[in-house]
Amino acid sequence: MSLLHARLCLRRLFCYWLPLILWMALIFALSAQPTLPELDEPWLDVLLKKTAHFLEYAILAFLWWRALSGGNQSTVRPLIIAGLVSVLYAASDEYHQTFVTGRHGWPGDVGIDSAGVLVMLGFIRWQVEPRNVKRET
Repeated sequence: MSLLHARLCLRRLFCYWLPLILWMALIFALSAQPTLPELDEPWLDVLLKKTAHFLEYAILAFLWWRALSGGNQSTVRPLIIAGLVSVLYAASDEYHQTFVTGRHGWPGDVGIDSAGVLVMLGFIRWQVEPRNVKRET
């Protein structure tokens, strides 16, 4: 392996895969907390937490797509894989919470997480696809 190839591999690891791994670790660590801070207004607390679920999995889907596509504009396969892996991680995260004292897994959260994943992947598709069409003509 040449030095240039080794540097490219390291760059890819640090730029594309490390942020994804760290984000997944953060999600896991937050799920392992027995309690999370709460706001005084219950409806606002629920709204904030469900919005956080949506956004954290939208970011996860983006990071998966970015790592899998490596900047390549061919999006369909990385989009599908990113979506599937992100939704599976959401389900496993809720299952993980069933083992944490003071927490419980809720299938509705997987639905909220999945909505975040779908919105992000739809946004990526919308942003990247017009560029691909322009290049082909």
